[in-house]
Amino acid sequence: MIDEAQPKKAPATGEAQAGQQVFVVDDDDAQRDSLVWLLESHGHRVAPYACAGDFLAAWNETLTGCLMLDVRMPGMNGLELFDELARRHSVLPVVFITGHGDVPMAVSVLKKGAVDFIEKPFAAEDMLRLLDSCLAREREEREHRRDAADTARRLAQLTVREREVLDLIIVGKLNKQIADVLGISIKTVEVHRARVMEKMGASSLAALIRQIVSAGAQS
Repeated sequence: MIDEAQPKKAPATGEAQAGQQVFVVDDDDAQRDSLVWLLESHGHRVAPYACAGDFLAAWNETLTGCLMLDVRMPGMNGLELFDELARRHSVLPVVFITGHGDVPMAVSVLKKGAVDFIEKPFAAEDMLRLLDSCLAREREEREHRRDAADTARRLAQLTVREREVLDLIIVGKLNKQIADVLGISIKTVEVHRARVMEKMGASSLAALIRQIVSAGAQS
């Protein structure tokens, strides 16, 4: 259960405004209701579920936010749900709610990609702090995936020659060196380089390199 010393109600947070939700899967009605009250009183949008099956029925790849998942539940337990979500390639971050005896199991799922775990009974402040961190991480990772997809889309628009020029730019080749490697004139390199910058939407060489490296798209 949650400690009785609850923080005062806060206004809606950026997480709620950004469309993120906190998905709570816990078969303990009192525990689940208490957690839902705490999170909603601090501006979070909460979707509670009494069992893993109900959550799986509602799950889809567009969900954003964080999953608060109890370890011990009848039927499919939290660990089994976590594994099933992994098989479905879910990117929803998971925080386990665990009893003292479940800590070794919770530690094991951290190695599989869970964000963290919190041990019962927990203080409201600890839960909120952990949740804020989880939601911030989810936003950052979602933004990274969006940027990577945009970079991949832009790369697909490059011609074969433009991609060759880009690859040589990324490894630090100067225009003259690129011209020598590709057997073309410096003027032609400059034209291809300008088109690469335009198609990639990069305002500078430094921005272009950051874009490619950050997206993991360097060939």
